[in-house]
Formats: sequence, structure tokens, C-alpha cells
Amino acid sequence: MNDLMQALSLLGAGLILLAYFALQRRIWASENVWYLLANLLGSLLLAVVAIWDRRLGFILLESAWAIVSLVSLVRPRHVAPPT
Repeated sequence: MNDLMQALSLLGAGLILLAYFALQRRIWASENVWYLLANLLGSLLLAVVAIWDRRLGFILLESAWAIVSLVSLVRPRHVAPPT
């Protein structure tokens, strides 16, 4: 089980780092669906690992990160009017 948790934590961290890298390189914008999905999935994976390991600070951090990403995904997007 410990190997599974390590794999989940590496995958979660990798997704968040991928999103950050893509944002910094202007590949994705902060409103981009892929950016938000990578952050959501990465933070959910890390939250699961934190819960399993009973790390309250990380549970709070990763859960908040997931909630912010989820809210950003489901809120209405502004669409430019046709020209």
C-alpha cells in the first residue's frame, strides 16, 4: 500500500507541476480547462495521500486547492461576442 501511495503522490505532484510549467510558459492560461483539470486531479491525489497519512496541514492545503480548481471549472466562462 505504501508503494501505491508513493505513486499517487508522485502523479499528483507531477500534474500540479505540469500545470504550473504550462502556465509559466504561456502554453495554458489560468482559465484553461486542461490547467484546471491538472490542478484538480493533482490536488485530489495529494489529498488522498495526505488523508491516508493523516497529515492535517496537507489535507487542508490540498482540499482547498481542489475546491478552488473545481469552482473555477464549473463557473460560467465569458464568451466574446461574435464580430
